[in-house]
Amino acid sequence: MRPFAKKKRRRLRWVIVAYLALLVVSHLVRLFRPAEVVTGGENKMEVQAVKGERLLNQPVSIAYLTFNSEAGDSRPVIVMLHGSPGEADDFRSLGPRLAANYRLIAPDLPGFGYSTSHIPDYSFRAHARYLLEMLDKLKVERAHLIAFSMGGGVALSLADIAPERVASITMLSAIGVQEMEMFGDYHLNHAIHGIQLAGFWWLQEGVPHFGYLPTTMAMSYARNFYDSDQRPLRAILARYGGPMQIIHGRHDPLVPVEAAVEHHRLVPQSELKLTDESHFMVFARGQMLSPLISDFVNRAEQGTAQTRATADPARVAEAAQPFNTANLPKIIGVTAFVLLLMIIAATLVSEDLTTISVGVMVAQGRVGFLFGTIACFLGIFIGDIMLFLAGRWLGRPALARAPLKWLLRPEAVERSSAWFSRKGVVVIAASRFLPGARLPTYFAAGLLNTSFWWFTFYFALACAVWTPLLVGLSAVLGAEAVKSAFFGGQHFLLKVLVIGFLLMVVVRLLLRLATWRGRRMLVSSWRRLVRWEFWPLWAFYPPIICYIVWLALKHRSLTLFTASNPAIPAGGFVGESKMEILRGLAGADGFIARAELIPASPSAAERVAQAKKFMTEHQLGFPVVLKPDAGQRGAGVQVVRSERELEGFFRGFGEDAIIQEYAPGNEFGVFYYRYPDETRGRVFSITEKRFPVVTGDGTSTLEQLILNDERAVCMSRFYCEKQKDRLWDVPEQGEKIQLVELGTHCRGAIFLDGGYLKTDALEAAIDRVSRGFDGFHFGRYDIRVPSVEAFREGRDFKVIELNGVTSEATHIYDPKNSLFTGYRVLFEQWRIAFEIGAQNRRRGAKPATLRELVRMMIEFRERSDSSARQPRPGLQTG
Repeated sequence: MRPFAKKKRRRLRWVIVAYLALLVVSHLVRLFRPAEVVTGGENKMEVQAVKGERLLNQPVSIAYLTFNSEAGDSRPVIVMLHGSPGEADDFRSLGPRLAANYRLIAPDLPGFGYSTSHIPDYSFRAHARYLLEMLDKLKVERAHLIAFSMGGGVALSLADIAPERVASITMLSAIGVQEMEMFGDYHLNHAIHGIQLAGFWWLQEGVPHFGYLPTTMAMSYARNFYDSDQRPLRAILARYGGPMQIIHGRHDPLVPVEAAVEHHRLVPQSELKLTDESHFMVFARGQMLSPLISDFVNRAEQGTAQTRATADPARVAEAAQPFNTANLPKIIGVTAFVLLLMIIAATLVSEDLTTISVGVMVAQGRVGFLFGTIACFLGIFIGDIMLFLAGRWLGRPALARAPLKWLLRPEAVERSSAWFSRKGVVVIAASRFLPGARLPTYFAAGLLNTSFWWFTFYFALACAVWTPLLVGLSAVLGAEAVKSAFFGGQHFLLKVLVIGFLLMVVVRLLLRLATWRGRRMLVSSWRRLVRWEFWPLWAFYPPIICYIVWLALKHRSLTLFTASNPAIPAGGFVGESKMEILRGLAGADGFIARAELIPASPSAAERVAQAKKFMTEHQLGFPVVLKPDAGQRGAGVQVVRSERELEGFFRGFGEDAIIQEYAPGNEFGVFYYRYPDETRGRVFSITEKRFPVVTGDGTSTLEQLILNDERAVCMSRFYCEKQKDRLWDVPEQGEKIQLVELGTHCRGAIFLDGGYLKTDALEAAIDRVSRGFDGFHFGRYDIRVPSVEAFREGRDFKVIELNGVTSEATHIYDPKNSLFTGYRVLFEQWRIAFEIGAQNRRRGAKPATLRELVRMMIEFRERSDSSARQPRPGLQTG
């Protein structure tokens, strides 16, 4: 480690130690400091603590103001309920103006003001029960409630618990239905309140403030909304039968005016009075509010205020209608700020999905187009600048670590680096409109030391065009979706994301259709979907697995097939040593490609020296083949054509490897089996392997030739990756370019049914080679031979690999074969494997246990993962 890095780490450790020491001292000071005596409030009383629906044997002190009202006063009682955070003193402007005609009680709800700070339950349902206890102790049988902000939840809960105790309710800038609170979804709101509560808790407990940081009010506010559930309030409003007055400001930034309108609809007897004030009119506009409240309370006392029983039948019918999501308000105020932060954070996960989802919210009317566009632009700008700086400061090694390893593939960065080097900074703008190109391109821009200011200019310009375009397009496309019944009710954000995801698929499809390359890539994806030869294992193999299970039940052994090749561990199930198998075939000298094992333990230089020694001893020149000793499906195999490539392989591969002579010519796969009770084996399948070739026309780039070829387009992503260093070259007219040179289907080779090549001479030659390997009965040879004639005559071929029981009769991948044919052949192959295993079991061979197979798979996976973490030759820094 460099001295500077050591010094930096040492300094960081000292900072952490100092912080922890200060935090411990702070907690000790707070622990031994005398408890603060809470004083204030005109009056106090004790009630029992509440937890949910239960009363606890724990005293809670409630402070309250009466504004000089007398306890025995016979005038109508008004209880004034403050918001959160808040206290009774919030009514200093309104209370004195009502005190002349009413007996007033304004409590500091528990957790707030001068009442007990720490209580078991801060929900407004619990506060309603505290209020009921308080009214009992004050001998108040019936009261009019003035509910400000969060106090609306308390008032409605009290009306639900003890409706006979509520004479009327005045909802003053009050909360109510869940749909109008923040994002309208309980679970999302609850999560946000939980994050908020955790933040305040950390300020209180994780910051060394020695008791001088006032966090009690903040914690009470956060607990109040975290503990409360607004979902039942809609039903309470819908059944409330007494008089109700709703006073609300048109410019309320906390509780939208649409909430008051919805409350007015749900309570058909209610009176709605909208003002030009904000949420906080209760603090300073007591002169305006007091006559409205006095008139309403007087009419409620006289019995002339409307109740549900006397309400207009038309309004009663309207109240019974379901909630119309078209009436949802725009997200404003504090909620808009929270949404802004959420959008910025979400763009760091998925820019396109976030931007499209914001477009859906624009279509719904929850946010404005300008707000949504700016929020997305900020998130994209921050995220992509971070990506550029990651490339600049961290470099390629960062691609192996989270989170970049989840977002970027080294191969994509290499391709973007080449693209960037050829096209310059203009690519930054172009990549914004090409799916999958942006992230690796921006990282590559930082990697290649592009000017930060030029990058920012081009990137901001592209983003300024792209973001409003995508938000606007999503708003237009999503307009019909948000009108559907699906979009109503709860889970607002989830539904936005579902529609956003579907629109993202549509938008990406439109972007691909807009370019020739995109259309050809869509052709590639479609053909890989409809041609079963390209299906992934998880899609193709379930019927085969079911058949294997049936065979296992028939033969009373789930792992019997592993006894088909007693000479190979677990019959060649997974992770077997390829070198050990080649040694087993040593008796067929002349037919086996010369090879040597190069262990992982020596240094890279020593392994290179061993490889060179092998080449000298066997008089081999380049090319040679290097491959993992325990590999699968062609993974890690390289044809090395120079000393530099040889050194690069051993720098980037840390497992046991095989060096093998390169056998030129045609390649075939020959599947062989022999029952132990029989003297001669049979060739079950022959696969003719062809290496795809494209022919230059003098005008098209290699990438265009690949995408334009009807067969090559199916595996265009793989071929383009293999040919990444020359994708933009323009081959001459008639020049033939071989795209791959490994005979593996998943690595790009074309497999054809070579059954027509089978001859008695070939079958006899394969049988002689196989019977020389004692304990081998079932598997597939990979063979190279100078000519088809030599192959048919069973001469001059070289075995480059032998795979055991899990190898396939790969002729099934001939495009002319149907899916049914593929399953029929593999079913027969597995039937033979179990039958050979059964005969070997009778001869004393023991199948591997299920535990052994699981262990082998885990070990193989660990080796593969370890190898994958090794740096590749093309990704060396320096």
